[in-house]
Amino acid sequence: MSTPSAGGGRGTVPALFSDLWQRDGVTDEGQGLSEGREGADESQGHPKGRGTPDERQALPGGQGVADEGRGLSEGWGVADEGQGHPEGQGVVDDGLRLPEGRGVPDEERLARAALTRLVEPGDEAVGRWLRRMGPVALWRALTGKGKPPPGATGDRLAGCALRAAGVDPVADLALIARCGGRFICPGDLDWPGQLDDLGDARPVGLWVRGPAGLRMWALRSVAVVGARACSDYGAHVAAALGTGLAERGWVVVSGAAHGVDGAAHRGALAAGGATIAVLASGVDVPYPRGHTELIERIAEQGLVLAELPPGAHPTRARFVLRNRVIAALTRGTVVVEAQYRSGSLVTARRAQQLGRSTMGVPGPVTSGLSAGVHELLRGEAVLVSDAAEVAELVGGIGDLAPERRGPLVERDLLDPVTARVLEALSARGGNDLRDVARGSGTGCDEALGRLHELLALGFVERRGDRWELVRPVRPSGGVRRGDPPNRGNRVKGLRR
Repeated sequence: MSTPSAGGGRGTVPALFSDLWQRDGVTDEGQGLSEGREGADESQGHPKGRGTPDERQALPGGQGVADEGRGLSEGWGVADEGQGHPEGQGVVDDGLRLPEGRGVPDEERLARAALTRLVEPGDEAVGRWLRRMGPVALWRALTGKGKPPPGATGDRLAGCALRAAGVDPVADLALIARCGGRFICPGDLDWPGQLDDLGDARPVGLWVRGPAGLRMWALRSVAVVGARACSDYGAHVAAALGTGLAERGWVVVSGAAHGVDGAAHRGALAAGGATIAVLASGVDVPYPRGHTELIERIAEQGLVLAELPPGAHPTRARFVLRNRVIAALTRGTVVVEAQYRSGSLVTARRAQQLGRSTMGVPGPVTSGLSAGVHELLRGEAVLVSDAAEVAELVGGIGDLAPERRGPLVERDLLDPVTARVLEALSARGGNDLRDVARGSGTGCDEALGRLHELLALGFVERRGDRWELVRPVRPSGGVRRGDPPNRGNRVKGLRR
């Protein structure tokens, strides 16, 4: 039988996998893994190519070797007295070895793929069972082929049994391969280690479409999230952030929803940058439907990923649970527009809990769309206004935003005494030297010297024995007291 291999390519699946879910496995010392399979060697007590079972560490249902309560996800492939194959390269069936670079045995991969269809994302009880039992043993336990997991209720087991009737992980893996995708799980080389920060809420596995490596892209990624019904201002800011981050080499991560999410994706794509869409449905079920073309383009130029298996449809709860993956996958989360009950605030708060940078773009105080962002900024979130400030916060040493100042006004470069003399001149008419000296608090000789400096710089002009401000030429026709006319580069002269 052919199906996608552990690394996402195509390979030959051993016959063991085709009926993995119908077999009982090792149930007693010295028995083979299933009826009809080659029996255990009398001197070794284990099938050819399998690790030596320990009588004290047998898994429920006879799943093989467990180590201190762990399932087959760890320690698989022990060949002889502690000498095992490298992880993910153990003998699977009759001498068939897994290809190099695959971190997870095919049995575990199939079990995890099946569990993504059996349980809902983010279930911490499932995460605890998975950590203690391993995926193969947990699959059997939840489907009635082994001892139930500790704390599992009858109703839960009955629900799992109903779902298990239609589960076919081999078909799911073949389908994702036809879509140009793959299924990755903890232990794979492409698994993003930062997702482990979620603890027992860590995804069972991820279904991925796109040619890039998820682990490497996630190392330098930023989430841009916000309101679906965003304003023109929110869409503009999100697109500018997507473009700016992409131009700086950052991967833009969002949920492919209407509004801010879509604008951020489009901004990154327009700049020829990298972007990742995290869906609350299967990767082959574009949602929202209006973004089908956008999601397909992301799959070609970036990555589309989901916890749910192919064909799964989104629900309200799945949208909220999806947000934890966005928060954990990235270095920081930027919220552009969000109301008080916005799901993007769930992403930002989860990012805070995980120790990630949390940022917000302020909006009008009269806008309800920005009320949630402003509340976030009153807490531990940092105010940002563009991609440079985001990169400064989440980047490394040297990723500094440019220093921002207001426009340079020429009179700011005058020394204090000269500035006082300039301020003493009235804009309504000529000024007598004595009046200027009195107004600036200087002597007449000092005031005269300063007035000649101002004359040289073009701030004032002399008419007989009176001094007047030079009226600058402005498009609006307005005159501002003390401003010099536009005559050459006086700032350069002042700096001398």
